[in-house]
Amino acid sequence: MEIKVNYLDNLRLEACFDDFKVISDQPVRYKGDGSAPGPFDYFLASSAMCAAYFVKVYCNARNIPTENIRLAQNNIVDPENRYRQTFRIQVELPEDISERDRLGILRSIDRCTVKKVVQAGPEFVIEVVDSIDDDAQALLLGSPAGDGATWIEGKDLPLEQTIANLTGILAGLGMKIEIASWRNLVPHVWSLHLRDAASPMCFTNGKGATKESALCSALGEFIERLNFNFFYNDQYFGPQIADRDFVHYPEERWFQSGPEDALPEGILDAHCLAIFDPEGELRASHLIDTNSGRADRGIVALPFVRQSDGQTVYFPSNLIENLYLSNGMSAGNTLCEAQVQCLSEIFERAVKKQIIEEELVLPDVPPQVLQRYPAIVEGIQALEAQGFPVLVKDASLGGQFPVMCVTLMNPRTGGVFASFGAHPRLEVALERSLTELLQGRSFEGLNDLQPPTFNSLAVSEPNNFVEHFIDSSGVISWRFFSSRADVDFCEWDFSGSNEEEAATLMGILDEMGHEVYMMVREDLGAPACRILVPGYSEVYPVEDLIWDNTNVALAFRADILGVHALDDAALADLLERLEDSQLDEHMSITTLTGIEFDENTAWGQLTILELKLLLNLALGQLEAALELVEMFLQYNDNTVQRGLFYQAVRAVLEIELDEELELADFEFNLGRMFGVQTLNEVIASVRGELRFHGLTPSSLQLEGLDRHQRLLASYHKLHAARAARVTTAG
Repeated sequence: MEIKVNYLDNLRLEACFDDFKVISDQPVRYKGDGSAPGPFDYFLASSAMCAAYFVKVYCNARNIPTENIRLAQNNIVDPENRYRQTFRIQVELPEDISERDRLGILRSIDRCTVKKVVQAGPEFVIEVVDSIDDDAQALLLGSPAGDGATWIEGKDLPLEQTIANLTGILAGLGMKIEIASWRNLVPHVWSLHLRDAASPMCFTNGKGATKESALCSALGEFIERLNFNFFYNDQYFGPQIADRDFVHYPEERWFQSGPEDALPEGILDAHCLAIFDPEGELRASHLIDTNSGRADRGIVALPFVRQSDGQTVYFPSNLIENLYLSNGMSAGNTLCEAQVQCLSEIFERAVKKQIIEEELVLPDVPPQVLQRYPAIVEGIQALEAQGFPVLVKDASLGGQFPVMCVTLMNPRTGGVFASFGAHPRLEVALERSLTELLQGRSFEGLNDLQPPTFNSLAVSEPNNFVEHFIDSSGVISWRFFSSRADVDFCEWDFSGSNEEEAATLMGILDEMGHEVYMMVREDLGAPACRILVPGYSEVYPVEDLIWDNTNVALAFRADILGVHALDDAALADLLERLEDSQLDEHMSITTLTGIEFDENTAWGQLTILELKLLLNLALGQLEAALELVEMFLQYNDNTVQRGLFYQAVRAVLEIELDEELELADFEFNLGRMFGVQTLNEVIASVRGELRFHGLTPSSLQLEGLDRHQRLLASYHKLHAARAARVTTAG
């Protein structure tokens, strides 16, 4: 994690990381103002709080209340060496906690991350750089020792060269990448979380059998998502980008809608229109770009090449954002390597969806076949030693597709997790299934898995597949665990060179009757491709283009951001449109508007329900506000402080709406309950004197929205690189 430090007045310092700012000071005796703890005080507190956190996690997993658990830490300084200290952590436990849990709590404290880092002895590297922001590779792995070259199946360059190439691309873009975390729970299974230090919303997760292969995976995914703008999928680009010659790519085209909002000529083709608009209900307004919001410019569409005949077909950017997410995009050392990964991913998701929705029973992989892959067996045995039964299944559906499945069961909670992997080589597909299973997960995280069900409707419900796509947290059928398989085991093999494997996978789609459309990007320095297979590779149902389109943001974004500047008539109009929209009242305003608010602010926690409540208060509609505040307090998971504010709002509203009660009679004790300042803010809100409490003013210019501005700063680097290449080529 990158922590940037700013110098404030006197000896005060400000440390900035993620969405947080921490102030430190020095005591008055050291010439400071004593306004905040010192840096070393924060260090001491971090180990105590980390220990307390692990106790809380242990207790939460076992439904042990922590109200009567107390923890304290004392540091004992060696009188002969003040840098040698003993940290004594003491925990006070209630008498009714069992001896087993007492030992478990002590062991949980021993797992404290701060403690382990201190005990391991961190290495400090202190250096001068030309620019902190441009030091792009500083936070990745160090240079490998020696001149060795590590090759793995499916890659056209050694891992070391791949890492160097990809980090060089990021350095050229001015992006500083950091590894936020590593996981290695069992042998030969590594994963990591990698992100842009300046814009942590831009992140990827990598997995592999070694730390180097996992890093390659994460870097490749980062490059692919830059190439295809996935980090900025539903986000508002702001006027600076929206008004430029191109918004996404120099090759994009803009199409004006036809008469009566008809789809314009020139987008999609007959094959795609039959899939995306089977009832003739799709209108041009459904395809307006969410990122730019420029309905006046029309529909922005991106060129894809139809693989059956080499013709260029223009796909609306909005359609891709809404239906495909990240499915079918990849970067590689060569284009064929990227194509194999793209197509493998498409088969993995499509076959997984078919198996889950149709409740198919897969055959076990015979032990004699598994024994050919000792590293995979060792990882599986390590999981089972931790108490998690593992099933290894052939998901090729009789040798049709290059897909495998590793399923984990958690007897402690009754949850299960079916992890799928695909690649033309069976061993690689199996390895990917296992590494996907543990990607970014701890053993405690496996306690959150959902139990299987015999409810076929819950399994086949479209949103269940979306949950499986996002983080594999959807449900699967109990029928999946039957010992009577629906298909026979097949020791399949689609392997060859990357060129041959890409052709083989394309051939499977052709035999199935699917058209394949591909966009290739090589302008960042590494080949990347995005493949769409209409009617097969969508993540969301095509009906979402009409009924759940992300460009609903265009109807609300400007008014919500500028809500402080609206007069009563405009506020009433906004409220009416929200009520008529039938949007989920618990949808976050971040999701609705495509604006990345700091999640630690009132904006970041704001939902449609709370916004409507604040609109009611601003308009003096107290009875409607009381009804909504009841719903908010019952269902909304906001901060404790915000919840107390609305408890006070409810009390004041009930008093104001009761003709027999006088607010003045209750102010003293309400002030004691909620605090005088909070009560005054509540009263002012109820009387319409203070509007939209907690929401800082903004507009489409995005002033004050630091988190979103950091995201846009990342996209500006990417956009500038594309524009520069156009200028150079011209």
